Amino acid sequence: MNGILQNYLPLMVFIGIATVIGAALLVAPFIVAYQSPDPEKLSAYECGFNAFDDARMKFDVRFYLVAILFIIFDLEVAFLFPWAVAFGKLGATGFWSMMVFLAVLTVGFAYEWKKGALEWD
Repeated sequence: MNGILQNYLPLMVFIGIATVIGAALLVAPFIVAYQSPDPEKLSAYECGFNAFDDARMKFDVRFYLVAILFIIFDLEVAFLFPWAVAFGKLGATGFWSMMVFLAVLTVGFAYEWKKGALEWD
C-alpha cells in the first residue's frame, strides 16, 4: 500500500502546484489592476454600437462581409498547411486540386471586393 501511494506522490505534487499557480493567476488581477478605468476604456469598440442597447437594432451588413472574409482566409490557411507538409507525396493531382481550391477562394474574394466589402465610408 505504501508503494502505491509513493507512485502517486509526483502527481499530487503536480496537482498542488497547478492549483496554487491557478489560484494566484485568478487573484493577482484583482490586487494589481487599476480600479477606476476611464470612460474611453468602457466605450464601445469594434462593434460600432453600445453593447447593452436594444437587441433588435439595425446592424451594418459590412460586419458580416468582413466575417465572411475572415472565414475565407481562415479556411485557406487551415487547408494550406497540411497540403504544404504533404506536398512532395501528392503529385500533380494534389497540386491541381489545391489550385482549384485557391481559385474558388480567389473568386469569393474578388466578389466581396467588387461588392465593396473592403471599403468603409
